[in-house]
Amino acid sequence: MQSIRSADSNSGWKAGKRAGMEKYGMTVTKIEPLANAKTRFRVYLDEEPAFVLYKGELSRYRLEEDTELDDETYEEIITKVLLKRAKARALHLLNDMGRTEAQLRTKLEQGGYPKEVVDEAAAYVKSFGYINDAEYARSFIEGRKNRKSRAELLAALCRKGIAREEAELALEEYYDGEDSKTAIEALLRKKKFEPETADYIQKQKMGGYLLRKGFRYDEIRQVLKMREA
Repeated sequence: MQSIRSADSNSGWKAGKRAGMEKYGMTVTKIEPLANAKTRFRVYLDEEPAFVLYKGELSRYRLEEDTELDDETYEEIITKVLLKRAKARALHLLNDMGRTEAQLRTKLEQGGYPKEVVDEAAAYVKSFGYINDAEYARSFIEGRKNRKSRAELLAALCRKGIAREEAELALEEYYDGEDSKTAIEALLRKKKFEPETADYIQKQKMGGYLLRKGFRYDEIRQVLKMREA
């Protein structure tokens, strides 16, 4: 992946409040330390988990349980603290390894960032092309098509958050019958299975295994050199 630039604090964030970010009469109902990070705390607003801040930030914004949080302070926390941090976190995650948009969103949500911040951070890195699900799918297929069936690749891409239609389009473009045969042959070599010397029963057993792996019957029959009964 190309070198990723640092996140600036307010790039892409329009002035004023956005739809879904306007809060009225919010009360800090609970502040609890995170189990795996003693200096970070989850803040609850009106009984709902809202965001995670460091101990010093709690003091800076004078956040305590059973106190009110006004709109101006809330927006400052979102834009000047959380959004800046989420963009930097997103860039770090993408520098670490390639990810789908869904995977990136999940990691940010696990970090305690509110949805509007996750949306903005994802849009930020996406605007630079740092997340591209179509390119991720292509790369994923290219790296595994010689040892995986089309069905296995489709299932894996969907688990990673790629839309099924997008995954199927990528497979149409980058995976064909020859790739499937190559993958079958690779599995046979791994299992030290020789179609030329195997008997009919052994081929049937291997064929069942390959079917369960998601390969098509006609491709299996051709590679195993099976005759129709």
